[in-house]
Amino acid sequence: MTTDSKLDTLVLGSGIGGLSMAVLLARLGFRVAVIEKNPLPGGLLRSYRRGGLDCPVGVHYFGAFGEGEPLRRMCDFMGVTEGIAAERMGQGGPIDRYLFDDFTFDLPEGLDAFTGALHRAFPQDAQCLDAIAGNLRVMADLQNSFAFLSAMPPLMNLDLFRSLDAYLSGMGCSLPLKSVLNVSASWVGMSGAECPVLYHHLALTSYLQSSWRLKGRGSDLAEAFVSRLDTLGGRLILGDPAEAILASGGAVTGVRLASGRVLSADRVVAALHPKTVLGMLPEGALKPLRVRRIRRLAETEGLFVVSAAVDASAHPALPHNLFRLRADRDGGLAEGVFYQLLDGTEEWNLLMIITKSLFAEWRRWEDTMTGRRGADYEAEKAGRADRILRQAEEVFGPFHRARVLDTYTPLTLRDWTGSPEGAPYGILRSTRQLPAAATLHRPTLAGLYLAGQNALSPGVLGTVLGSFQVARQMIGQERFSREVLEPLRSTPAR
Repeated sequence: MTTDSKLDTLVLGSGIGGLSMAVLLARLGFRVAVIEKNPLPGGLLRSYRRGGLDCPVGVHYFGAFGEGEPLRRMCDFMGVTEGIAAERMGQGGPIDRYLFDDFTFDLPEGLDAFTGALHRAFPQDAQCLDAIAGNLRVMADLQNSFAFLSAMPPLMNLDLFRSLDAYLSGMGCSLPLKSVLNVSASWVGMSGAECPVLYHHLALTSYLQSSWRLKGRGSDLAEAFVSRLDTLGGRLILGDPAEAILASGGAVTGVRLASGRVLSADRVVAALHPKTVLGMLPEGALKPLRVRRIRRLAETEGLFVVSAAVDASAHPALPHNLFRLRADRDGGLAEGVFYQLLDGTEEWNLLMIITKSLFAEWRRWEDTMTGRRGADYEAEKAGRADRILRQAEEVFGPFHRARVLDTYTPLTLRDWTGSPEGAPYGILRSTRQLPAAATLHRPTLAGLYLAGQNALSPGVLGTVLGSFQVARQMIGQERFSREVLEPLRSTPAR
């Protein structure tokens, strides 16, 4: 067993949460090393190539990246904006198109345009819509002022902690309107019955400010953060998983890697699933009540994803996302499929299809690893992909030359990210679990911090904002306000 010289901070995981955390700390003068179990950095930021096409994994679209908007301002502060190749959606048309059985709704960019579209589609809901628009404007102001990072967190209307369904039903909203608004809850891996209004509004307002998708490869996005970390003197350790978080006297002392190498540090930031972190800690490091709470946390639902090549001449790329949706009798979403039709080559375009898939559906293979699951697993994936592709023809018309490039399941994500059930959005931050989730911000082991999407909320903006929040915890509010918050606020919002 070898021991390296001491660092200030070790960051576990190199997804957007881990990389943004490391870049931010390195910019603040910390000696940082990022430990990644996989041979390549980036986590779900990365894409991969199949059949000459670049297939995204975790970043399909994101919001608030326009000039002066919160995600852009944080990326500017970290110095990574120049490396992010992204294209703005909704220019001259919708951001998203929601296809229900009996109506279609086009989601435009901009809060005023969105409110206007809702009023035209649902004139009977005018009073309800005015209340929702007011709350969304407040949430946009809070995002743009970085109020969640201030010394005095903003006071919240208690309605924001109710479930979206309860909130909308309490105002007497129509069922079709509820169905449209429920789609934004699915962006953070929840149904309207589970999703707190707060998380729904955070996701929706960021997306309405401006909506983006990657123009280059996901690998380029990962490399933008990696390159910046290298420039700032940070280190990246690949292919040697963190096996244990070491502690003594109630405080973190470092990390032991699978190779036996020991890295010493007084701070460990785990941009990992909290249940994964729990398994890395010494027995007794956390109080039994905290351990039980973490173990009981429910996961967000898993996904089944198909990447397919389609004839570019017959199926040109679309500048917006498509959702094929079926509502239940209470206005919730009984079924939903997400589509992106992206530019590829002169001959082929990429069709991304994402549907819900529970971990339990794949449990018979849970003790296997990627690439070693056998013919029956591959046959199950192929059958599902074929059915999903045939269903997509109801939206896009016949695919005369379509071919499936790749599929992945919750097991695939579990193996790559380490999330116990492959949950793409981490723990379920539902109304029922809000109190338990809130305790994750206060680890009882000195020097241990949780970052990534489990620190604050899912999505690119929520995850990066979570990294800034953890930095505030680490350096204290006074220094954070002076060196981070004031520069962030010096760029005025649009």
